[in-house]
Amino acid sequence: MDMVMKLGATSGVVIFTKSSCCISHSIETLIRSFGANPIIYELDTHPNGKQMEKALMELGCQPSVPAIFIGKELVGGANEIMSFNVRGKLKQLLIRANAIWV
Repeated sequence: MDMVMKLGATSGVVIFTKSSCCISHSIETLIRSFGANPIIYELDTHPNGKQMEKALMELGCQPSVPAIFIGKELVGGANEIMSFNVRGKLKQLLIRANAIWV
């Protein structure tokens, strides 16, 4: 769990995904559309992917991907990101995390 939290704190936006997950790709595309450049960890290709996936599930991510950290905090998965976006709060989160500049 410590490894995932440390990786999640390395950038304004960090996304844990799987290369075959279309929802993960959609969330990445949405975040990039604001001008952010997230760090992406694909669990199915990463050497420690299984351990990271287990840690994400222990943190409450169900399903384990996508898992999104914004501003060094676990925001959640696709549902949470879409909810923030619909309410107009995703851009504010990205600005506060210094992931984008306006």
